[in-house]
Amino acid sequence: MKVRRAFHFHPALCGIIPLVNVLFLVLVFYAMGSRFILQPGVQIVLPATSFALGPQRNAQIVSVTAAPNPTLYYRDQKVTLPMLLQRLEENPAAERSLIIKADRHAPVGLRDELANEALRRGYSVILAGDVAAP
Repeated sequence: MKVRRAFHFHPALCGIIPLVNVLFLVLVFYAMGSRFILQPGVQIVLPATSFALGPQRNAQIVSVTAAPNPTLYYRDQKVTLPMLLQRLEENPAAERSLIIKADRHAPVGLRDELANEALRRGYSVILAGDVAAP
């Protein structure tokens, strides 16, 4: 006895069913995404502090590396401490601020000497660097 199926699957449905599925998903994501865009964000107001710094417009950046021989970089050029101090002295900028970016293992003495010399020349000094993990 030969059994025949009552339902015949049409081959055109193999292309239409995935298309309908994709269109349904696009419609759902569009409807849900527009709802998230219209919601307002969270407003954050930071407390007032005397330690906060404003934006530094003409800041000079000095990098101190911690290689076997500590090296100073100023404007992407390798410099020595006397050369750096001479270039800082020649800086005509009215807003004189210096950002010292030191590696974690950079010599503290070199960083402090650089900061003290910059302070003597009228710069405001900002220390930035890697923080040791606890």
